[in-house]
Amino acid sequence: MAVLAPQILRESQQCLETSEHIPVLHRFSAPGFVKVIKNKSYFKRYQVKFRRRREGKTDYFARKRLVIQDKNKYNTPKYRIIVRFSNRDICCQIAYAKIEGDQIVCAAYSHELPKYGITVGLTNYAAAYCTGLLLARRLLNKFGLDQVYEGLVEVTGDEFNVESVDGQPGAFTCYLDAGLARTTTGNKVFGVLKGAVDGGLAIPHSVKRFPGYDAESKEFNAELHRKHIMGMNVSDYMSYLMEEDEDAYKKQFSRFIKNGVTPDTVEEMYKKAHAAIRANPVHEKKPKKDVKKKRWNRAKLSLAQRKDRVAQKKASFLRAQEQEEGDG
Repeated sequence: MAVLAPQILRESQQCLETSEHIPVLHRFSAPGFVKVIKNKSYFKRYQVKFRRRREGKTDYFARKRLVIQDKNKYNTPKYRIIVRFSNRDICCQIAYAKIEGDQIVCAAYSHELPKYGITVGLTNYAAAYCTGLLLARRLLNKFGLDQVYEGLVEVTGDEFNVESVDGQPGAFTCYLDAGLARTTTGNKVFGVLKGAVDGGLAIPHSVKRFPGYDAESKEFNAELHRKHIMGMNVSDYMSYLMEEDEDAYKKQFSRFIKNGVTPDTVEEMYKKAHAAIRANPVHEKKPKKDVKKKRWNRAKLSLAQRKDRVAQKKASFLRAQEQEEGDG
């Protein structure tokens, strides 16, 4: 711009003398300066993110706050109740972090629920509650606290918090680790949390994320929450489909029909499961199968066997020579 200014001034003076139009310098006539962003300096300073962040598996912002323990608690573990959902299973674990990785203290899975009489719907809200209850009872049984902290035996769906008993070990406290799940109101993650709390674990929470909470009126309907825990929302939909569309019912609830589960028996099925879980939450290891390994190649010969084999070959060779000499 500074270079072109004197030239334009001269041209304008000439134009005034010759009464011609003054040329206008357009705003974007000169080529602009483009900054190279990803230059050598950028790549020299580039820091690769953690592997599980690159894979999109771990939220390290949340993990930092769940894992770091207060300095005045020294080496006391900070326990987390880890809840993960897949298409066909629910995984619940109690874990704490160490330098070398997370240590799993106890675990429970929804694929264990058929043992307690729940054969269908292993990823719904009611199954999530049962899995959380199983985890809590199993953990307390492991530490010998199952008789001290029984939790809430009768399912009400209302708010319940476990408090430490005087003269006994304190209530087992842990914090919900929901992973990358959207913690919206009614999420199944909170079904696991409710099951674990009713089972006797102390987990800080409020009712704001349970089904039945209305954000506008700020009121909590415990009865609606109880219906979700007992699978009544599923049984109501089953009844609705049976009346409205028989084919859709047979298609969507084929597993229920196969296992003989009807809308009337759903609530009773979950009641019996809760009682069975409390009666025996211990994980039973499967007996080891006596498997005979099949070889696809010949067994390696020992030194004695190899020497004997060589001796047999020698003897047969000598015999063959003697016979040839005898014939000759």
